[in-house]
Parts: sequence; structure tokens; C-alpha cells
Amino acid sequence: MAEIPAVVFVIDDDPSMRGAIEDLVSSVGLQVKLFASPLEFLESERPDGPGCLVLDVRLPGMSGLTFQKELVRVGVTLPVIFITGHGDIPMSVRAMKAGAVEFLTKPFHDQELLDAIHAAIERDRDGRREQVLITELRERYTTLTERERRVMTLVVVGRANKQIAAELSLSEMTVKVHRGQVMRKMQAGSLPALVRMADQLGVPTATS
Repeated sequence: MAEIPAVVFVIDDDPSMRGAIEDLVSSVGLQVKLFASPLEFLESERPDGPGCLVLDVRLPGMSGLTFQKELVRVGVTLPVIFITGHGDIPMSVRAMKAGAVEFLTKPFHDQELLDAIHAAIERDRDGRREQVLITELRERYTTLTERERRVMTLVVVGRANKQIAAELSLSEMTVKVHRGQVMRKMQAGSLPALVRMADQLGVPTATS
């Protein structure tokens, strides 16, 4: 299946800066969408594909840092690259702690921005692949019966079949059957693989 093209979204109230970034990003074959304000971005139709957001820190009405929090609130998970002409260390620390990929102070080198964009897009692709995997795991997990889920929970915390049998008032043979069903339905080739799946699903994988 062909990979969905990445899109670089740019929010900056300076038309000349928007144009310069568009020219730069387009020159390396990436799609670009430009916005003069956060509101314009939020009201736009955006493709559901990989990308990143190049965001000016100083914007009329709402700072880039405030908008970064708003993105989290509305469920937009695009990696953010901040650009600013007024950067300071506390501001950049706040931005990075909130999950920004990079914080570039104008004037920056073209390659610095391109490197940050490529890193951000790769981060977004990885996140999307992880989300697809989690969705598939959840679908597999829903095929387990309630008893199979209880067996799985005990298996991944290291209980032996005999211990599971005693805890669930089952025969060891029945536990082995359930365990085999869990491995088959979850498509786990080994116990470590099942433990990793349980961890990704939020199933406890260690005894308290």
C-alpha cells in the first residue's frame, strides 16, 4: 500500500515568513498548507495523514504555547516545531516539556528547519504505526472470553499453569487449553511477545 504523503502545516501571521517557509519546504518535495492564525488552522479541513506543525510563538490573540495546549485538548497530535524571533531559554524549556520537537530562533538556517521537519514527520509516522498496532491488538483482545482474559492476566505476571489452576479453580489441562487459545487469538508467538502486547494494552504485567 502506498504511503500517504506528509503535509507540513505552517501557522505564522507574517505573510513573508509563511511564503519563505512554503518555498523552502516545497523545494524538498513536501506538501505545505499555510495559515495566518490558530483559528484558521482549527477551522480548516485537514487530511488524516502524517505531518507536522511549524508554529510561530508570537501570534495575535493566542500565543503558540497556549495553542500547543489547545491542540492537546482537541485531540490534534501533530508534532510541533516552534519558531520565534523572541526566544528565551524558559520559553523553549516550556515548549519542549510540552512535547515540541524543536524550538528555532529566527533567523535560523534553512537546513535546521528542514531537519526538524523531517524528524517531526518521522515521529508522527511512528506514532501512527503504533496507533494502528494498538487498535489491532484491542480488536484481538475483544475476541477473548472473560476467562481467557483472566488467564492472560495471570500468565503475563508470571504465574505457572498450576498456580493459575488453583487461583481460578480449574484443572491444569483446562488452563493449558485457555492459554493456547489466548496465544492463538492474540497472535503471540512467545510469552515475551504476549507480555509486550499486554503492556501496550494496559493489562497489568507485574504483580503489585
